[in-house]
Amino acid sequence: MAARLKEQYFKAILPELKQQFGHTNDLQVPRLNKIVVNMGVGDAISDPRNMDTAMAELAVITGQKPSVRKSRKSISNFKLRAGVNIGCMVTLRGERMYEFVDRLFNIAIPRIRDFRGLSPKGFDQFGNYTLGLREQTIFPEVKVDDVNRTRGMNITFVIKNSHSADESRELLRKLGMPFAG
Repeated sequence: MAARLKEQYFKAILPELKQQFGHTNDLQVPRLNKIVVNMGVGDAISDPRNMDTAMAELAVITGQKPSVRKSRKSISNFKLRAGVNIGCMVTLRGERMYEFVDRLFNIAIPRIRDFRGLSPKGFDQFGNYTLGLREQTIFPEVKVDDVNRTRGMNITFVIKNSHSADESRELLRKLGMPFAG
């Protein structure tokens, strides 16, 4: 079964963007290439079991096993040595990516307390968008009773064939991202 948002992209959004920005070929239209979900676990330095719980929560949220990120440098002020596990990340592509985007835009983000829309300023020079979430409990897959500590995460939408931030913004808006203003 194909992802609902993927079908919507190819049937409705792609032709609209093609016409709106005057592209002559479907491959010139911006599209979602991958989504990178990154969760920092700085408290894993003192208690390595925190890394296991963070990885389990990220696996439940994304539906994919996360990879461990290690520190590159030693920083004495943070009591950090090189090679210590300090985070985990997942790269989503294909069907899982579209399913995650659908759940994020329609279920998780509306559950954020005092939500007034996402900032339209999160674009970089290549048209990629990054947003930060303060807690993982906005996802319904995570059981609030089992969470021992709230952790934030960064979600980066890597957009292919984007010629400007305006094209990327329009793609994400048509996919259902609730921008402020």
